[in-house]
Amino acid sequence: MAKNKTTETIASVKDFVNTVKDPVKKSDSLAVIELMQSTTGFEAKMWGPSIIGFGSYHYVYDSGREGDMPIVAFSPRASGLVFYVSLQAEEREKLLAELGKHKTEKGCINIKKLEDVKIPILKKMIQATVKNRKTSK
Repeated sequence: MAKNKTTETIASVKDFVNTVKDPVKKSDSLAVIELMQSTTGFEAKMWGPSIIGFGSYHYVYDSGREGDMPIVAFSPRASGLVFYVSLQAEEREKLLAELGKHKTEKGCINIKKLEDVKIPILKKMIQATVKNRKTSK
């Protein structure tokens, strides 16, 4: 069975963020780290080469594939900030409608810059993800 590419590493979050060339994206990344740490209570950790995750959970699929993933995470990408959150469908639609300017793709939420969204709504998404992961075990 293939090994999961997204695994927790010992790489430095600070060093990774310092490689972000765009000053707005770098500043937004630092703000998101602070928001996610204060909201989740988990320290930021690198997952793979470019995802900053908070907390972790173990999953097992019906196929037998299993692994560990961050509870909530984000990544500064060329297009903006990509958020990895897990929300119930109804809750997701409600919060996305209130969030502000964003795009969605698969399970991800893409935000060009933080000033485009409502931070209290983003915080609700983070809180809901943590709650959903804790209750889904």
